[in-house]
This record gives sequence, structure tokens and C-alpha cells, in this order.
Amino acid sequence: MPIDLDNTDRQLLAALQENARLTTGELAQMTGLSQSPCWRRIRRLEESGLIDGYHARLDRRALGYGVVAFVSISIDFQNEARSVEFVEAVRAIPQVVMFHGITGSADFLLMVIASDLDAYSDLLQSKLHRLPGVRHVQTSFSLQEFKRFDEVPIPAQ
Repeated sequence: MPIDLDNTDRQLLAALQENARLTTGELAQMTGLSQSPCWRRIRRLEESGLIDGYHARLDRRALGYGVVAFVSISIDFQNEARSVEFVEAVRAIPQVVMFHGITGSADFLLMVIASDLDAYSDLLQSKLHRLPGVRHVQTSFSLQEFKRFDEVPIPAQ
């Protein structure tokens, strides 16, 4: 069930999404609340599932991942057992950083990072082509990143 958000809730969500390291005191000061009511609001947002966790945003390039690939995969047939097996196998690959079931000509879309093209080629041959039920794999490489998926727009009233 959706939670009703007021302007203070929206302020808190926006502030935490921008910088999850803000203290309750800093958040309280930003919203004009005292610390206890501010903490209770944050707790309510967490319990409702609107705040799904707190994470550090890492720079893939600084970690040596220079290649981003979008991989469309079609599997040979869709049934529950095959899908579960496929999903578990994909989730076990650390270089897959995003994974969606999709509509259209492919069944799944993966976002994969690799240090370079050779590393991606190795991953493609040793893991992606060997996933259960794979019929077709198509890769598109990112040439330039204009916007990352770091933030979710907070709905207005």
C-alpha cells in the first residue's frame, strides 16, 4: 500500500538520496524538525520500504571497469524451471550489475561491466554463452555515459 508523503517526507527522501551519510541532526535542521520526530519519519520511510537501504556509490572506472555492455539474451523456451535456473545463474555472475526480464525480441537484458574488451570476450565465452537455455546473445557497448541510474525522481504531491 502506498504511503502518503508530505513535503517533509519528500525533503528527507531527496536529502538521503543525495547523501545517505547525513546525520539525523542535519536532516532535522534541513526540515525544521527536532531530532526525535525526524528520526521517527525516517524510520517510517524505511519500514514502508521507500528507503530500501544505504549504499556507497562506487566509481566503476576507478575500480578498473572500462567497458559497459548491454546484453540481450533470448532463451530457447520459457518455463518456470528454466527461468529460475537461468535467473540464478545470471545472479551468480558478479560482472552483471543490472538484470531485467523484458518484452520484445529478447527475453532478458543485462548490464555487464568488464575491465576491457578482452575481459568481456572471456566472460561472454565462458559464462554468458553457457547460461542454461541460451538461444541468442546480442551485445551493444556503451560508448559514452550521459546519465547513471543513481536516483529515482520523488513524486510531487
